[in-house]
Amino acid sequence: MATFATPDQLLVIIDPVARRADGESVRIAKDVLGAGAASTKVCLPESPEEFARMLQRRGSRRPVVVGDDRALMRTVALLHRQRELAGCVLSVVPVGTMLGVAHSLGVPTGAVAAARAALDGAERRLDVLVDDSDGVVLGTLRIPPLPTGVEASAEEPHGRPWLQSLVRTLVPARPPRSGRPSRVAAAPPSPGPARLRVEVDGVTLVDLDQPVEAVSVTPGASGTAEVVVRPLSVGAEAAPLTARGRTVTVSGADFRYRADAAVAGPVRRRTWTVREGALGLMLPGR
Repeated sequence: MATFATPDQLLVIIDPVARRADGESVRIAKDVLGAGAASTKVCLPESPEEFARMLQRRGSRRPVVVGDDRALMRTVALLHRQRELAGCVLSVVPVGTMLGVAHSLGVPTGAVAAARAALDGAERRLDVLVDDSDGVVLGTLRIPPLPTGVEASAEEPHGRPWLQSLVRTLVPARPPRSGRPSRVAAAPPSPGPARLRVEVDGVTLVDLDQPVEAVSVTPGASGTAEVVVRPLSVGAEAAPLTARGRTVTVSGADFRYRADAAVAGPVRRRTWTVREGALGLMLPGR
């Protein structure tokens, strides 16, 4: 017989990175959760393997993850692989340095507010992207990957930073001659523009003959994703190409992509499918 978590039964999993990054916020979150729930079990995993075991053995307790975006994505990936994501309601207290994904989903920024949302908030069902290698994306997928540490406010690819990232992505570093380390890294040659085919629900949005500067895919509403392709411009800025659909396939030359807090690839073809309402997340009530 299946067991169901109640709001008073919490499994608080505190990621080790969060404990090292901001012990005070972790302590505050523990105090608020402990005072507000009738039953709270606190777990302090020291490795990803321990993290996975504790989550899998949660029983009837509702999981509350205290950590950054990487801890959030680890939790979502584990639940997805166990085919338990749709039946689990997750809470997050963002602690650490990489918090953009959690905040973009509506999780409060402060430890107290996030812990209170875990206790008294409302469940919200969110769409996610699942790729053909069983990877999960909560926020925006980006090709080429946005450099680590760039904030959301600087993510619009209006100028050359995206092209510079594209150069770093598509041109591998040259190994030093004779196997000895080089004191001065040689500048990579200027590559040609990215040549990618982007298909939305089987319809080609851009083909290999149209060079592109950036591609983004974001889960939207009602089971569709928003796709934005920015053609490579020379002189005047080219207008972006947009579409919405349930499946997005990107193919062409080897490319890397940023999915939430991780960079994946290189791959030559990948398909993402929207899973409507696949993630249940506790957020402040409205």
